[in-house]
Amino acid sequence: MRLFLVIGVSLVVLATAGAGWVYFKLNGNINTFAADGIARERPKSSAAGQNVLIIGSDARTGGNDKLGGGDKDDVGRSDTAFLLHIYGDGKHAVGVSIPRDSLVDIPPCKLPDGSWTHEQNNTMFNAAFSVGQSPKGNPACSQNTIEKMTGMRVDHTVVVDFEGFSAMTSAVGGVKVCVPKDVYQGDLNPNRKSRGEQIFPKGEQTVSGQKALDYVRIRHGIGDGSDIGRIQRQQAFVSSLIKKIKGQGLNPTTLLPLADAATKSLIVDPGLGSADKLLSFAMSLKNIDLHNINFITVPWRYQGARVAIVQPNADNLWATLRADRTLDGEYAGGKQDDPKKPKKDGGPSKESVSGDGVAVAVYNGTTVPGLGARAADELKSHKFTVTGTDTAKSQTHTGTVVQYGPGAEAHAKTVAGLFPGAQLQQVTADGVAVVVGQTYAASPESSKDGKDATPDAPTKVKEKSRSADTDPCADLSYG
Repeated sequence: MRLFLVIGVSLVVLATAGAGWVYFKLNGNINTFAADGIARERPKSSAAGQNVLIIGSDARTGGNDKLGGGDKDDVGRSDTAFLLHIYGDGKHAVGVSIPRDSLVDIPPCKLPDGSWTHEQNNTMFNAAFSVGQSPKGNPACSQNTIEKMTGMRVDHTVVVDFEGFSAMTSAVGGVKVCVPKDVYQGDLNPNRKSRGEQIFPKGEQTVSGQKALDYVRIRHGIGDGSDIGRIQRQQAFVSSLIKKIKGQGLNPTTLLPLADAATKSLIVDPGLGSADKLLSFAMSLKNIDLHNINFITVPWRYQGARVAIVQPNADNLWATLRADRTLDGEYAGGKQDDPKKPKKDGGPSKESVSGDGVAVAVYNGTTVPGLGARAADELKSHKFTVTGTDTAKSQTHTGTVVQYGPGAEAHAKTVAGLFPGAQLQQVTADGVAVVVGQTYAASPESSKDGKDATPDAPTKVKEKSRSADTDPCADLSYG
């Protein structure tokens, strides 16, 4: 959600570098966190590209308690996190979302009294930011956790709070979004006893300030009600925001309010702690076109109420980025003749499945939230037409079942090709429907080439990504 803040601030520093008073104003706004909490043993620096951790904090300090609810003395928590990899060619970037409920290993982190914690295993990722119970959070601990998880050195870490996000969206004149259905106050706060007033009408609209914050934070009113669904919506919002900022151009009159609002709400590592350093960082971003900025979520699956990171897919993704390759396995600069890159083979059976011309309905036959949406996304990626997603009449399905009506057996077999072990079931209703079961919830979405991947031989990343140049109204499945 906050990636555009980093780019926007950097662009405006670049645009206004010649105006001394502006430079000193922005320089005075910037706050840093102490570097002594960063782990002593870290991955080696890489000459190929750089990595920036962007954390959206829901800390209630300052004026944030008025925007996000909660008490101003609450412990700082991370609401959203992206790892942004900027490629060595200076023309490509990819942002990897880390779900806040992901189960990870949190390495030793420094406490406010100077002592260090013990390693915590199988713990939610957002717990790292709360280590030490500080109202402003613990960015260094989040950075340590990302470095341990990815094997990649984080060059910079940036934290942005509610107030900064709200002010920034207002400064750019709002952001275009598309809402697939009417949304009410009760959707934003499921603890309300009534539906409340409408806060978003169905359709295309422009949001800013508190409305923009409500849109990216909402979970229960639109989509599948999961944090994963919210991440997809946030990625779409970030794409729309970046497009808006870059479309305005390097205009100091337009961008100065943007930079002033953002720098007042940023907490950064010492490596970005001045306008000089932000200017240097801006130079690494200014040549990146929108269609060369992609967003992806780390490979995941539900594990009860939490999120498990799927292996070896995730390690394959990190290996690809460590090698400074784009998600298609190529070098960012277009180099094609790398002898370490594995030759393409016929690929797994799923890759040969094409659903062109096949319509299918999807039903979640389990109590795992978001499973139907996950199956729908996989079907769409293979060109199936998904006519709708819903909850099955029974939510106790162990295996996945593909149901088909009169004359639809051939189409049902095509659908079953995406769900290994699925059973075919003839029914009286027309068409084809897939009811996903617990076996689908538990199975990692791995691929043959990902299974054999090593850091020396990164391959094409199969997970779905989104370009920053995508129109937010082109696909409402994230909504």
